[in-house]
Amino acid sequence: MEKRILHITNGSVLSRKLLELDFKGDFLTWEEMLCEGPTFEDIDSEAFFETRKRFFASVYQLELDVNTFKGELNKLQNTNKYSEIILWFEYDLFCHINMLAVISLIQQKKIKSPLYLVCSGRISGNKNLVGLSELSTDQLIKHYQERVLLTHDDINLAKSLWQIYCGYDHNLFKPYIIKTSSFKYLSNCLKAHLERFPDSKSGLNILETNILEIIKNNHIKSEHHLLGYALNYQGYYGFGDLQLQRTIEILSIFFDSSSKGLALNRKGHEALLGQHNFFSEINNTIYYGGAKNADFQFSKSHNKLIKTPKNVH
Repeated sequence: MEKRILHITNGSVLSRKLLELDFKGDFLTWEEMLCEGPTFEDIDSEAFFETRKRFFASVYQLELDVNTFKGELNKLQNTNKYSEIILWFEYDLFCHINMLAVISLIQQKKIKSPLYLVCSGRISGNKNLVGLSELSTDQLIKHYQERVLLTHDDINLAKSLWQIYCGYDHNLFKPYIIKTSSFKYLSNCLKAHLERFPDSKSGLNILETNILEIIKNNHIKSEHHLLGYALNYQGYYGFGDLQLQRTIEILSIFFDSSSKGLALNRKGHEALLGQHNFFSEINNTIYYGGAKNADFQFSKSHNKLIKTPKNVH
């Protein structure tokens, strides 16, 4: 039997692009966004699917297409025909959490095929971080040709990080921020993850703070205009329209809208100055894997998560 390649991509846009470029092999398209909502270590399980389904329904009023997701995962049932598995994931936190889950799932299924990583980010001559789907044809082919074989240590690292993410204590990520691996953007993503917990002074996480800074420092005409700015200036998060639109709606108590555009109100200025903790007012309670953001705050002075006062025993 002829050996084949299995490509696991970070979304349908990239899958279509690779098919259009006549990349050979089979494709598993990963459409989940595990950077938000509760998760379990055991991914291919009914408990996992039901938990994710409830999350999307309650937070985003969307129905997770569980059957399609299961259909994609079924492609991992018979992997003996694959000579290698290639992971196509980007530099950002959104992609990295999904990538950790995929690697862990492959290990859970005891798949022995070599794993390669194609990861985009910094491109010579471009000051901005670049996603895989944004690469030119030549750049994409070059990335593929320079794909990185993941070592045993890399795979064990991914498994350990997925276990931590599904657990309660995300300060356990801190030693891994300085660990060397084939995941060149991992350190940035882990730091970005810790900083999306509420700030101990303002109660806003760094993404929420940055959105208020955008309003303060730019002439923003509308919430749609603000969304465009937020998408382009979010650093290592890689969040999509859905997530950032929800964030903007949550932050609406901090700005006023008029024919002249958006402007911070008194609360918005107080939030940026850290004069009051607004977490209870914005009501943005959400799980990141196994940790509830309401249970922890990010302390800049300690550079780590601390328990919120009501949860200190």
